[in-house]
Amino acid sequence: MRKILIFLSILILAGGLFAQDLSIDYRFNPSSPDGKNYLSYKSAIRYIVADKDSFDAASGASRQKSTSLFAPIQTDIMGRATISAGFRGILLFPVAPDSIRIEDKLHVYKEGSVITMEYVHRGVAYRIRTDKNGNIGFPRGSYVMRTIGYIKGNGPQVISRDFSADGTADTVDWKKVWDPAVPSGRPVDTREQDLTGPIQNDYGDMMAMFNWDGTLKVTFEDSVLSITGTLRPVKR
Repeated sequence: MRKILIFLSILILAGGLFAQDLSIDYRFNPSSPDGKNYLSYKSAIRYIVADKDSFDAASGASRQKSTSLFAPIQTDIMGRATISAGFRGILLFPVAPDSIRIEDKLHVYKEGSVITMEYVHRGVAYRIRTDKNGNIGFPRGSYVMRTIGYIKGNGPQVISRDFSADGTADTVDWKKVWDPAVPSGRPVDTREQDLTGPIQNDYGDMMAMFNWDGTLKVTFEDSVLSITGTLRPVKR
C-alpha cells in the first residue's frame, strides 16, 4: 500500500505531465443523521476519485475507500502533511459513522457571512473559519488547533476542566478553548503526562514537498454544510 501511495504522490508532483487540479464537492449535516451526506473529490489521477462517497455500515468504512485513497493528497511521499489536519478531519465526517459527529461535538455556526467549523477529536480541538466572502484559503487561512484533552483507546475523550465543566466533550466551552488568556501546559487531569497546549496555526507541515493552493467556497444553509471548489498543488 505504501508503494502505491508513493507512486500516486509522485504523479501529483509531475508538473507538465499531468493535470494537477483537485476538485472537492462536500455535503454534511452537523445537526442530525442524514442519508444525503457525501464527499466527492477528483484529481487527474484516475485512482484518486470519489463520487458522493459515504459511510457503509456493513463494512464499517467508506463505500469507495476514499479515506485511504485520499492519503497522497493530504501528505507528501515522506508522510508530511500538505493541508490542515482540521480540514482533513472535516472531510471525514460524511464517510464516518454518525457516532463520530456526536463524539467529536462538531459545531458549525454562521455570524454574518463568516462560517465557523469547530470540533474536538482525540483531545485536540480544531477550528476553521471562512473569510467574509465564505471562502477558506490554502495554504494559509484561519486554521487553528489546541490540545485540550486526551483519549485512551476508543474513548470517551477526557477534556481538561479548564475547557469543560465536567471534563467531557459534551460540555466544551469553545470561547475558553480559543481564549489565549486561558493558560496551557496544565495537566488535563490526574495523569501528569497529559498537558493542555497553546493555540497553534494548523497549516500542515511547512517542510512538505508541496502544498495546495486556492480557495474553497463554504455555505451553511438549512443546517447543511457545503464545501466546493478546486485547488492546485504547488511545489515548495
